[in-house]
Amino acid sequence: MAPLPALDLLAEREEILLLNKPSGLLSVPGRGEDKQDCAIHRAQARFPEALIVHRLDMATSGLLLLARGPEWQRRLSLDFAERRVHKRYIAVVRGCIAQAKDWQLIDLPLITDWPKRPRQKVCFEAGKPSQTRYRVLGHEEREGQACTRVELEPITGRTHQLRMHMLALGHPIVGDALYAPEDPAPRLLLHACHLSLPERGWSFDCPPEF
Repeated sequence: MAPLPALDLLAEREEILLLNKPSGLLSVPGRGEDKQDCAIHRAQARFPEALIVHRLDMATSGLLLLARGPEWQRRLSLDFAERRVHKRYIAVVRGCIAQAKDWQLIDLPLITDWPKRPRQKVCFEAGKPSQTRYRVLGHEEREGQACTRVELEPITGRTHQLRMHMLALGHPIVGDALYAPEDPAPRLLLHACHLSLPERGWSFDCPPEF
C-alpha cells in the first residue's frame, strides 16, 4: 500500500491537532475503496489517537481541528454543538457585491433537496434556521469576470450553508461544481481561515492560497 501524502500540520498540542486540509480531500472516509484517502486517515497514520470533531466539505480547504483521544473528542464536540467555536471563511464569489461598512446578515432556512441530494435548497416552510454573516473585502477579476472577495462567518452550521447562502444572493462561490457547474475554475474558492475557542484561549489563522 502506498504511503499517504504528508500532512499540512499547523499545530500539535497535547489536546488537539490542527490541519490545513487541501481542497479535494475528504475529511472522513466515504463509501468505496477509492474514497478511503481522507484527512483523518492521514492524521491517524502518524497520530493513531486522532479523532474527528468537525468536517469541511471535500471541496473546501482550510482549518480542520482534530481531537487527541476520546475525552478531548467529547469536550470539543460539545464546544461545537453549543456554538463556542468561532469560524470564519474567505471566499471569492461571482459578480460585484456592494461594499458596506458593517457585516451583513443572510437569514435563509435550508433543507436537503432530496431528489437532488446532496444539494440543499432554501425552504421557508420546512427549512432549518440558517444564518451567515458576511462582509466585502474587495473586488477582483477572474477568467474575465467580475468577482468579489468576501469574509463569511457561519452562525449556524448547516450542510453547504455558505455555498447556498451566497448562491441565494445571486453570487455563487467561484468553482462550485455542485451549485454552479458551468463555472470554469479548477477548485472551489472557499477556505476556512480562522478558528477560535475563546473559553479555551485558542485562536488559529490560516490564509488561503487563492
